[in-house]
Amino acid sequence: MYEVSPKDVPANAQLIDVREDDEYAIDRAQGVIHIPMGDIPERYKEIDPDKDIYVICKAGGRSMQVCGYLENALGWDNVINVVGGTDAWRDQGLPMETPA
Repeated sequence: MYEVSPKDVPANAQLIDVREDDEYAIDRAQGVIHIPMGDIPERYKEIDPDKDIYVICKAGGRSMQVCGYLENALGWDNVINVVGGTDAWRDQGLPMETPA
């Protein structure tokens, strides 16, 4: 598994937010695809395995677990954990989406 800082996530990356619905409703990194951690086994087909897969949560713990699942259960080797999660994304001043 690879790890990157939020500032190292490329523009237009396939970025999967695995936080729960209530967390996602507050704010989120711009351009994420929302698939809560518990839904990954049923919804993994929404992820393009031919592109690098960046996974983000609140602080990095859940995204690391999801990365492990995608690597071990599905055999994908292009999975990247976003260290520090959405908290670090926000702290680094990166683009956020906030519901109106």
